[in-house]
Amino acid sequence: MRWRVGVLLTCAVLGALGVLRAQRPFKEYPGIEYENFPLPPDWNDKTEWTRARLRCPDIGRGFGRLGMNWTIDYPRSDRHLLQGVRRLTRIDTRSVEQVVDLDGADDVYNWPMMYAVEVGHWRLPDDQAAQLRDFLLRGGFLMVDDFHGTREWEVFIESMNKVFPDRKIIDIENSDPIFHTVSDLDDRYQVPGAQYLRTGRTYEQDGYEARWRAIRDDKGRIMVAICHNMDLGDAWEWSDDPAYPEKWAGLAYRIAMNYFVYDLTH
Repeated sequence: MRWRVGVLLTCAVLGALGVLRAQRPFKEYPGIEYENFPLPPDWNDKTEWTRARLRCPDIGRGFGRLGMNWTIDYPRSDRHLLQGVRRLTRIDTRSVEQVVDLDGADDVYNWPMMYAVEVGHWRLPDDQAAQLRDFLLRGGFLMVDDFHGTREWEVFIESMNKVFPDRKIIDIENSDPIFHTVSDLDDRYQVPGAQYLRTGRTYEQDGYEARWRAIRDDKGRIMVAICHNMDLGDAWEWSDDPAYPEKWAGLAYRIAMNYFVYDLTH
């Protein structure tokens, strides 16, 4: 009997080590806007959760650097946001992001919540769309943000239809639990990017109205949270700048906290 217990314990330890080895370590990447952004003191802490940022291919428009649109606001936005998670919730997280790829490996399944930015410029090949579908159907959560107007919506839909050709995109009703997990968010409004400080406009292109949309699984759980005609990433990025209005930054943080807690509880 003792040798059986020993074998079982050995197998459990080896299994745990295998999971840790499968989880890729934190790594920084060059971005369009920032290089050598300071690392917070807790960057290497072992925590229960962090928000992953999806690195995905794009169509090469927008900021004019093919393959770099996924880095918009990175990493300043991510690190401000994650410090907010530490302050505003009881989620055990470090203050740095995790960059993940849909590369056919298993690493993506280690990070239950992914964020994709500038999806009005992304272009998912078939194999990446298939892995994203698998990730979501296994219980993963994707939040997309910072894309605007009709043209960028059509680019987003082209790839999202590869992921879920048979699932509808619906508007999220005010009564949905995702708007009431931490804060009650019945009173929502368009959160503009930092371009507002130059232009005075809260919208970009023809994206005049903010839309909170979703794709649900068979049980009604939101798998894909779609933040269209808004720029929450900029609000997190510039939340420490007195020139950026606190009204918008505050709502951006409340939306994020609600979405993260919703994902962890549904």
